[in-house]
Amino acid sequence: MTLPAQVLARIGSYTVKNHIRGGKYPLVLMLEPLLRCNLACPGCGKIDYPDAILNRRLSYEQCMEAIDECGAPAVSIAGGEPLLHRDMPRIVAGYVAKKKFVILCTNALLLRKKIDDYVPSPFFTWSIHLDGDKGMHDHAVDQAGTYEVAIAAIELAKAKGFRVQVNCTVFDGADPARLAAFFDEMERRGVEITISPGYAYERAPDQEHFLTRERTKNFFRDVFRRGDGGKAWTFTNSPLFLDFLAGNQTYECTPWSMPLRTVFGWQKPCYLIGEGYVQTFAELMEGTDWDRFGLGKYEKCADCMVHCGFEGTAASDAISRPWKLARIALQGIRTEGPMAPDIDLSQARAAQDVYSSHVEREMALIRAEQGDPARPAKRTA
Repeated sequence: MTLPAQVLARIGSYTVKNHIRGGKYPLVLMLEPLLRCNLACPGCGKIDYPDAILNRRLSYEQCMEAIDECGAPAVSIAGGEPLLHRDMPRIVAGYVAKKKFVILCTNALLLRKKIDDYVPSPFFTWSIHLDGDKGMHDHAVDQAGTYEVAIAAIELAKAKGFRVQVNCTVFDGADPARLAAFFDEMERRGVEITISPGYAYERAPDQEHFLTRERTKNFFRDVFRRGDGGKAWTFTNSPLFLDFLAGNQTYECTPWSMPLRTVFGWQKPCYLIGEGYVQTFAELMEGTDWDRFGLGKYEKCADCMVHCGFEGTAASDAISRPWKLARIALQGIRTEGPMAPDIDLSQARAAQDVYSSHVEREMALIRAEQGDPARPAKRTA
């Protein structure tokens, strides 16, 4: 990762200090200030809501309160499509003023129109959603022409002096050679890559193309061996997370490292699983039974190897065992030989469907705010 020195210093100091203190702490605030989007990707589990909920927005004040509550040194703003939020320039500027590292995730369809509302800063980067080459990406988002729009947006943002990275989600059926060639193209363009296997959102329209754990490990080994153990490319991911993707690390997730604030509240237990919502970060940290979630504990977590669950684990491991990072820097990611033992999944508790209950609660709140006296006006977890 090639973050500006002052950003690296702030994040590094925060992480080491909290690691020494022990306990649970956030690394990145995941913020969804709206769920509305101008795409309808088949693998997305974030936009399957009634219009009344899709029209919800977090205010500027709520967004500032979220970072102040959790204290994370960085914030990743997603959605939905955040550029649809009319206060987004003010939100980004507010975070930068607090010296928080801001990653603004966008499908780039609106970037040319909106880019002059933003100012380049060491504390700000555009993260362009790009799931591989033209064929791969346009298929993933189910709309032709989006790849060319994203590439043009990347070049425009770089020309205007912004830091730019791409956010690449990999689904089952992806071709390792094509993905490696896409990484080569991003390297030629001087663009860093955030890579992650797709998470099987239970509400996503397409449930057949999410990677299982075994396929994930074999797939990434195949990709990394085409790029000198991954050394040919510049990733924003930590090297130990990439090593984990290749099956060389046995990690449990740390869901509290990237807490999510949405229009519903703070999502329990993590960015990927909505098992209820609370209204404060303290309630999330203190009121969540963390031992009930995670790999080997809960069925919904069985195939998850997503960065927002395991980057925190990799970061902690890097602080405790820095020689692991040195080995990967020198030798690259191991792509041959036995894999690390995986966690036993056989005793995980069965998945529960809680989607309907939190949608019903939010709709009741919306009706109350619109003047229905039969509905309670207070939002509950």
